[in-house]
Parts: sequence; C-alpha cells; structure tokens
Amino acid sequence: MAVISEQAVKGIIKKYAEVEGISITDDAVKTMSDMLNRKAKEIAKFAVNNAKTQKREKVMKKDISAYDLKVGFDEP
Repeated sequence: MAVISEQAVKGIIKKYAEVEGISITDDAVKTMSDMLNRKAKEIAKFAVNNAKTQKREKVMKKDISAYDLKVGFDEP
C-alpha cells in the first residue's frame, strides 16, 4: 500500500518543474512514489526501533530526528 500517493508526488514535482517549463512522465512519478515509500518505511522502522531501545511505547519527534542525524539529510 502506497503511503505517499502518485498524486502527491505530481504535486511536489509540479511545484518545481512548472517554473522551469518541465513536465514529468507517469512512469517517473511512479518511480519517485515508490522510492519515497521505501524511504518512509525505512525511517519508520528506524524510529520504532529507536523508541524501543529507549524503552518507550511511542515514537517521538526525536526518533525521527535521530534518523536524520544517522544518514545526514541536508536541505537543498
């Protein structure tokens, strides 16, 4: 089941592409949606494991942020 829909991906890309006069193919949208969903699953698993390690029953913002620190996401 896709958590991040292809429609949401189209909206994200349109925000940047239309300014440049560029469109996106349906297969590119599907590929990006699949990639984002895999990454979301990876982040969720990490966050749950982090909460369990800390002996908590809830995933908190700091669990998600810990993933960010682990992989070093940078804002463009």
